[in-house]
Amino acid sequence: MDRFTVAGVLPEVEDYFGIGDSSSGLLQTVFISSYLVLAPLFGFLGDRHSRKRLLALGLALWSGVTLATSFVPPQHFGALLAGRALVGVGEAAYSTLAPTLVADLFRGPARSRALGGFYLAVPLGSGLGYIAGSKVKDLAADWRWALRVTPVLGLVALLLLLALVSDPPRGGLDGAPATLSTSWGHDLRELGRNRTLVLSTLGFTSVAFVTGALALWAPAFLFRTRLARGEGQPCRGRRCQGDQSLLFGALTCGSGVLGVGLGAELSRRLRPREPRADPLLCAGGLLGGAPCLLLALVCAKPCPPAAYVFIFLGETLLSLNWAIVADILLYVVPPGRRSTAEALQIVASHLLGDAGSPYLVGLVSDALGGGAAAISYQRGAGALLRALLLLPFAAALGGAAFLAAGNSLPRDRRRARREARGLPPDGDDDDDDDDDDGDHRGDHRSDRHGDPAAIVVPPAAGGRTRRVPVAHVLA
Repeated sequence: MDRFTVAGVLPEVEDYFGIGDSSSGLLQTVFISSYLVLAPLFGFLGDRHSRKRLLALGLALWSGVTLATSFVPPQHFGALLAGRALVGVGEAAYSTLAPTLVADLFRGPARSRALGGFYLAVPLGSGLGYIAGSKVKDLAADWRWALRVTPVLGLVALLLLLALVSDPPRGGLDGAPATLSTSWGHDLRELGRNRTLVLSTLGFTSVAFVTGALALWAPAFLFRTRLARGEGQPCRGRRCQGDQSLLFGALTCGSGVLGVGLGAELSRRLRPREPRADPLLCAGGLLGGAPCLLLALVCAKPCPPAAYVFIFLGETLLSLNWAIVADILLYVVPPGRRSTAEALQIVASHLLGDAGSPYLVGLVSDALGGGAAAISYQRGAGALLRALLLLPFAAALGGAAFLAAGNSLPRDRRRARREARGLPPDGDDDDDDDDDDGDHRGDHRSDRHGDPAAIVVPPAAGGRTRRVPVAHVLA
């Protein structure tokens, strides 16, 4: 909500500060830039220090700065940009560490469901940000009050975090608790060798590219299209008449809840039968979402109801990825490197994704004659439409990356599970022959793969390493 409230009142922000599309795109770009620059730092700290304290620090910082930016005067747009950058610092701590903490509280199918519930916050919060921004702005007759609601919710969340959330040992449910005995440079080299992690990160980069630009520009595009049809009134003073942000927020909430929940459930059901189900589901979501986004852009002016339908379908398909990508990372990376892997995935996906896509779309729109300098609403809407055509193309490229990730997933999952049990990652033993389904066929299978009550028998000459249950030895 804190991240997307500004997008819900973007026409008012442009009118208040007297800025064009390229400057508006910088609001998202500076946020994402600080977010991705500091994510590796919090990943490094999260693998070595208390994750709960770091989460509390991040939550307190971004909520306080969001409140402060609501008091920026119109002649100091740079101060608003600085405030959005500091919000990214707080979210870098939270987004990097929270998934790894959730992973250490659950295992097997319960972990997939927990991550699905956690990542519902992404589309649900985004949609509520648009809705809160739109309605609070209307009630208060001032867009700045939209930034003064979510900090109160942030304070409540901070108190609940401190009072109720535990800080479990890293990897405690994956066998023995993870202890970090390698250097950060070694961790980076090992993660770079993880083909599934690299390819799924590239696929998720396309998701970030598309959703980042869509989040900022979709309400503004729908607003301009409405003006081009001769409906509604342009901005006057600090208010813009229109319900585009409210409608887009409602669509984002509904499609996000449906997409994340559907993705998690499909993953849980299909993974036992098809080891590569997760990257294939992600690829299907992106390859199916691309034509939906294209049709939404094309239908926006001649048939607005159809455009909203295709936006809903496209966002639903894109939302399939959120929980699944997080789950992929958790089972192809050993517990002691998960915070670092989360941080690197955040850096890569945002650096090449939504750090630049809002600004790029705004820049292209300005170059084509859109933005505040547009000589007509017709031209402004057309320029932004052509700029947004970048998004379906990026979604298709992401789908191809996920298809490629499916080829390497069984090997990388097997390596991660062996390393978590203290075995050589590239070794071979009977225990790994059916490792592709891992913990996800049910908790009753976990005794075979991570039973601490077993002895690893060294290989004889020319033989193979074996795990022998203690009960067999005693018998």
